[in-house]
Amino acid sequence: MTTLSGKVAFVTGGARGIGAAIVRRLAREGATVAFTYQQSATTANALAAEVEAAGGRALAIQADAADAAALTGAINGAAQQFGRIDILVNNAGVLRLGPVETLSLEDFDQTFAVNVRAVFVAAKAALAHMGQGGRIINIGSTNAYRMPFPGGSAYAMSKSALLGLVQGMARDLGPRGITVNNVQPGPTDTDMNPEAGEFGATMHGLMALQRHATPDEIAAMVAYVAGPEAGFVTGAGLTIDGGFSA
Repeated sequence: MTTLSGKVAFVTGGARGIGAAIVRRLAREGATVAFTYQQSATTANALAAEVEAAGGRALAIQADAADAAALTGAINGAAQQFGRIDILVNNAGVLRLGPVETLSLEDFDQTFAVNVRAVFVAAKAALAHMGQGGRIINIGSTNAYRMPFPGGSAYAMSKSALLGLVQGMARDLGPRGITVNNVQPGPTDTDMNPEAGEFGATMHGLMALQRHATPDEIAAMVAYVAGPEAGFVTGAGLTIDGGFSA
């Protein structure tokens, strides 16, 4: 029996990159996985079909994480179809870079809306369908602790905000046996931050392990936190960054 057999997971931003790796890994562990996408319908539907072809269950749902009504509706719809939500993974995120003098207020607001507000919205929606022993897992960033280059103030702010949110939510939800944690990747090889991109070599120079993570490595940490062996882990920031913040 796989570790998440019989569980229902909901992943925001699950069509590509780290999100897609999380969808695949949770499904491989036996969970039924619903996940959102914003624009990449073809990619999202192909991922759902891939999971189904491998013997799992998956559902792709179009929803903008910045739209509270759409995100809440997506979670409610998945819960209605599958009966409940056991695991929520808040993966959707945006990266808006620029020095504070030129970063637009619109980019700042979008960063907060997707990277922070949507986490709160999704948690409130999922908790209405989550029983004893549920899991809430946020994909944060090592930049919550260290932003070693200019232009990342808004992004670092958004990921730092999750630290306090998680600690407070862990206290609120402890009596229900629900754990709340951040998984905090360092540089990870995705289309948002490719290892062969212009910043790759610079970031590797700041790391103990001089390479990007693979999305599967991040998904493995998520699967652990979602599983039964992590039942005593809550309110934590679990950094997986190759020594970027060491």
